[in-house]
Amino acid sequence: MTAGDVARQRFWRELKLNTQARIGLDRAGNALHTRDVLDLAASHAIARDAVHVPLEVERLAVEVEGIGLGAPAVVTSQVSSRAEYLRRPDLGRLPADLGAVPRTPADIGFVLADGLSPTALMRHGVPLLSELALRLGEAHTLAAPVIATQARVALGDHIAAQGRYRTLIVIIGERPGLSVVDSLGIYLTHLPSPGCTDADRNCISNIHPPDGLSYREAAHIAASLVSGALQLGRSGVMLKDTSRVSGIEDAGQAALG
Repeated sequence: MTAGDVARQRFWRELKLNTQARIGLDRAGNALHTRDVLDLAASHAIARDAVHVPLEVERLAVEVEGIGLGAPAVVTSQVSSRAEYLRRPDLGRLPADLGAVPRTPADIGFVLADGLSPTALMRHGVPLLSELALRLGEAHTLAAPVIATQARVALGDHIAAQGRYRTLIVIIGERPGLSVVDSLGIYLTHLPSPGCTDADRNCISNIHPPDGLSYREAAHIAASLVSGALQLGRSGVMLKDTSRVSGIEDAGQAALG
């Protein structure tokens, strides 16, 4: 092995410490090693399972109620099967029936949606919601959560209109990848209503501790966005997350002091 080979191996080894992506894979001739091919196939199967596994609604409802925000309502979209959910995103944005959602106006409403990874919602949804409630509950009124199945983000707009929430926070399972299958996203919409577009929302993604964003950090960013939305009168492309900037500035001032 030449000095150049050693240097290349060291380079890739150090780079792999900073990412879960498959980089710098060795080869046997013109092909990947069998172990890497098998690992890729296994990860693909796990990602498919994360999409197709049904949400454990009853278990999730019990855990959500334990947070203390009230018993969650359960709604579903107009999708009739998981296969249709993947083929018809439009139906996942429309409610089948909102009769279970109480009309109780609140500053903030929460929707826990299975999205493309029910696995992510089952693993991280309750602790994330708990952290959000802790962070936002002192300054805002919080509605009882709603669990939505076969749901896309925009289904939350219909739920918010029914419940009459000023600001909507949708916690939803993100599309699984070959490295991460249990990542959650938060979509925040101020003054939500049916017909809102992605340009009207703010997204906090990659929530899956310990490797992704922590519950506390996600809640901190969400609280900052809620505050900013109230000042601006809207969410979306005009609203920027300044929580990290403030932290950097505070750290810099402390260092100078």
